[in-house]
Amino acid sequence: MTSQHKRTPARLLIAMAVLGAGVALAVPASAANSSVYAEGRPAPAQQASIGDTPMRPARAGSIVSSRQVADLTAQQVAAELQGKVDSSQVRHGVTAYQVVYRTTNSAGEPTTASQLLVLPRTFGRHLPTAAWLHGTIAYRKDTASQNPASSDRLAAFLLASTGRAVSAPDYVGLGVGEGFHPYGDPRATVAATVDGLRAARAFAHRSGRELDRRVQVSGFSQGGPATMLVGRALQEEGADQYFRLGALAPVAGPFHLSVFEAAAADDKIDKSGLYLAYFATAWNKTYGLYSSPSEAFRAPYDQIVEELFDGDHTTEQIAGALPPASKDLFTEDFLDRIRTPGGVLKQRLHALDTTCDWKPNVPVSIFHGRGDKDVDASHSAYCARQLTDNGADFRLTDVGDYDHNSSVKQALPRIVRFFDETADAH
Repeated sequence: MTSQHKRTPARLLIAMAVLGAGVALAVPASAANSSVYAEGRPAPAQQASIGDTPMRPARAGSIVSSRQVADLTAQQVAAELQGKVDSSQVRHGVTAYQVVYRTTNSAGEPTTASQLLVLPRTFGRHLPTAAWLHGTIAYRKDTASQNPASSDRLAAFLLASTGRAVSAPDYVGLGVGEGFHPYGDPRATVAATVDGLRAARAFAHRSGRELDRRVQVSGFSQGGPATMLVGRALQEEGADQYFRLGALAPVAGPFHLSVFEAAAADDKIDKSGLYLAYFATAWNKTYGLYSSPSEAFRAPYDQIVEELFDGDHTTEQIAGALPPASKDLFTEDFLDRIRTPGGVLKQRLHALDTTCDWKPNVPVSIFHGRGDKDVDASHSAYCARQLTDNGADFRLTDVGDYDHNSSVKQALPRIVRFFDETADAH
């Protein structure tokens, strides 16, 4: 993902959604009015506030702080999208905020997370609601709420410019949230998304606006399985008393994660070692995969790899310090464990191999590019088979002969049309 420092990411992954070189956005002077520490981490929760209004710290979804990060006319939104995503559907200007809110981590413990909340500049009081879930990000400042050139920020701008309120969570441990990122963990992913929606509703309500209870959910790459996890939580698990599922539109998701990891272990994915190192260090913190780094990583990388994936190192820094191939970075014993998982690894991979194994009662459209070499089309087909087995209706759309990061550029305008169609059908 391109950042305001003009880094070229090391494609760590399931995912970095790159829409092209971003253009920095002008930040209004009002953005300086923030209750966030100068170093970019959230202020202590004891005196949570939005503006000058004190709030009681407590429940998940309550707002800790907020600041405006962009205010654009429709013409300016179109200019930001030009050369990256089709801007012909832009109808309104947008105002964007970084909102820090309360949520829970992978252990269910209280923490904070941040999101980009984008509201359309319309006079309507009642706003359709959408959630945009991002792909793999290793550097915490590359998220939509932090990085003006983030491709995820552009995706949220496009969706909001069509009249929707858009919640784009940074996830736990990224952006200005606390702790580390429990990469792909279902519990933390759902919590950060649903609590982000709650915070978005509370924020909008303060200006006299109401969010539609039906949420249209979309996400790219890592955000693909996340889309299905959040959808199931809203529909089947009663994740929120107010919000209900409205539609699902995952893009290029690694829905068969155990197969994806095995391919990374065999260096069948570009820069497999860098991706797999992020996966291994994050999952070790979350679930416990090894007792010491030397079990998983070859010397001398075992001495530095965990520090590199602390969220504060850029993808360029990580790529400059580690070899790109798994065979050069990992011990053979650990690679065998990835190829043939057992124990806790098998259990946790199974949860992410079955994110489509249910029956949504809302419209579903799955998007992929047949030229994707990172997360190939077999993953979307795998998701489609699970939905079929459950008797679900869905569309499976090939956006063309595009690679992983280009596929989302092609999918976004189609997602807008799909969401418009499903909204009109209600």
